[in-house]
Amino acid sequence: MSSSPEESSPTIDDVDSFRKGVKQRFSDKSKKVAQTKEMLSKQAVQTKEILSKQAVKIAKQAEEHERFINKVTHLVGVLAFGAFCFLLGSRPQDIPYVYCFFYFTFVPMRWIYYRFKKWHYYLLVNTEFSQILIYACFGISWGGDFCYYANTIFLVMLIFYPKNEKLFMVCFSFAEGPLAWALIVWRCSLVFSSLDKIVSVLIHLLPGIVYFTIRWWDPATFEAMHPEGSMSQRASWPYVEDKSYLWTWLFVVPLVAYTLWQILYFLIVNVLRRQRLLRDPEVMTSYRELSKKAQKANNMWWRLSGVLGDQNRMLMYILFQAAFTVATMALTVPIFLSYELHVIFQILKVSASIWNGGSFLLEVMPRQVIMKEKKKLEMQPLPVQPDQPTVSTEIPTETNGFTESDSQSEQPCTKENDS
Repeated sequence: MSSSPEESSPTIDDVDSFRKGVKQRFSDKSKKVAQTKEMLSKQAVQTKEILSKQAVKIAKQAEEHERFINKVTHLVGVLAFGAFCFLLGSRPQDIPYVYCFFYFTFVPMRWIYYRFKKWHYYLLVNTEFSQILIYACFGISWGGDFCYYANTIFLVMLIFYPKNEKLFMVCFSFAEGPLAWALIVWRCSLVFSSLDKIVSVLIHLLPGIVYFTIRWWDPATFEAMHPEGSMSQRASWPYVEDKSYLWTWLFVVPLVAYTLWQILYFLIVNVLRRQRLLRDPEVMTSYRELSKKAQKANNMWWRLSGVLGDQNRMLMYILFQAAFTVATMALTVPIFLSYELHVIFQILKVSASIWNGGSFLLEVMPRQVIMKEKKKLEMQPLPVQPDQPTVSTEIPTETNGFTESDSQSEQPCTKENDS
């Protein structure tokens, strides 16, 4: 017996219930997706907070044991410097490996220290968790100070393209141009008791030594200098005779790469992260620190940067840095061509760093000790005994010829002025 059409066809109620069921399923899935996104977002925020707290914790523990850490750092630093000098003379071909080990080991440690000091914009501008991981693992900075941008290129060249002559010349220009002269201009100090200052010096000094050894001392390049069956007397690797080729890869191409970095840095610091910097004036960038010091000293650079008005000081800062880069990159051409000039330049860089380190130890560090002791006494006043005159715990503003304004805290290399 067959059923009637009314009984076999779905009713309006059945269709409505089916639609509601489908909508409910989509709604449930949308809620699950939203909940998953919210959960992942919370986990990312929590992970970022954990990393920041760990960075602060490590830095605070280091400050609590500062004297002991300084002694250990001084001991290890002196021994490591001696070992490096020995290795430089006995096995110069291994210096690039030393540089890679140094960068992968100590630069992530520097991020922890700078994050605590709010100097991390010298290293990288965006501190999102994914970029922190990339930076810590690979030494890649997104818009950080130029020395980290250049050092990243050095690592790429040494690890992946060690025989690329053009890339070698670009890296040579960076290493013996802006980075090398920054040691002298920014007065980086080789102080063995300060890990931060050691890293600052080595970040600027080591690349030049690496490319010096590859160009002049590496035994692996002797084959290129004296090919089998050839009577030509090549002095170095790479061997370049065309002057236009030399200027292209030692000056023009590096200058273009620098310009790209400068544009990227400006966009990130002054556009993408502008509100973040305005909210927290303690967060340091190269421009903030240099302008702060120049304004305090009221020196020639501060007056020159104000020629176009206070609102254009950032533009003047960029122009000054561009002029510095152009001049130092141009000087790499004669250094590249002359072994004697290159040796003299290495001696000059090391001597300047050691001299500045001595100035810091003899002039700046005593003032820092005085200021630290003064702050401790101010925070912990001596108890006043009954029937006895009040004992003042305040140290005079001037002590042994040093005034409070003379104190100077430890700072990144790009903003050192240790005299």
